[in-house]
Amino acid sequence: MARLPRRAPDELDGEALELHEKITSGPRGASMIDERGALVGPFTAMLLSPPVGDALQELGAAIRYRSTLPPRARELAILTVADHWGSAFERRAHESAGRAAGLTEEELATLHSDDPFEAAVLSTTRRLLESGDLTDDEYAALDERTLFELTTLVGYYATLAMQLRVYRVT
Repeated sequence: MARLPRRAPDELDGEALELHEKITSGPRGASMIDERGALVGPFTAMLLSPPVGDALQELGAAIRYRSTLPPRARELAILTVADHWGSAFERRAHESAGRAAGLTEEELATLHSDDPFEAAVLSTTRRLLESGDLTDDEYAALDERTLFELTTLVGYYATLAMQLRVYRVT
C-alpha cells in the first residue's frame, strides 16, 4: 500500500502547486498524472520538498531530454537500473518509452542489444550497478561525456527507485 497519498492540484498551494504545474507543463506532461490531476510515481514525493523536488526533476529532465545519449541506449540503461532495483513503476514507464525509441519486445525483455554502442552502455550500466566503479578498460569503452551522462543517469534512477520503494509506489 502506498505510504504517500497523491494530492490533486486543488489540494496544493505555494511551492508545491508551482512544482506540480512545472512538471505537468513540461515534456512529461499528462503522462505523469492520474485522473484527478495528481502527480504519480516519483513525482508525488517531490512535492514534499519543492526546492529539492524541483532540482531532482530538473536533473531527470536533463537526462531524458537534453543529454547526448541516444534514446534507445538511454532507455536500455534506465530499464537496467529499474530491473536492478526491482522498480516496477520505472519498468512500466520506460518500457513504453523504449518502444517509442524503437526497442523490440525481445530487447525490452532481455535488456540486450547487438549494437556495439548500446552493448557498451548496457555493460557499463551493469558494472556501475554491481560495483559502483569501472576498471580502466571499462572506463575507456565510452567517451567521457557519455560516461558522465550515463553515471548521472544510473545515480538518478537509483535515487528514484529508492524513493519509489520507501513510499511503496508500484
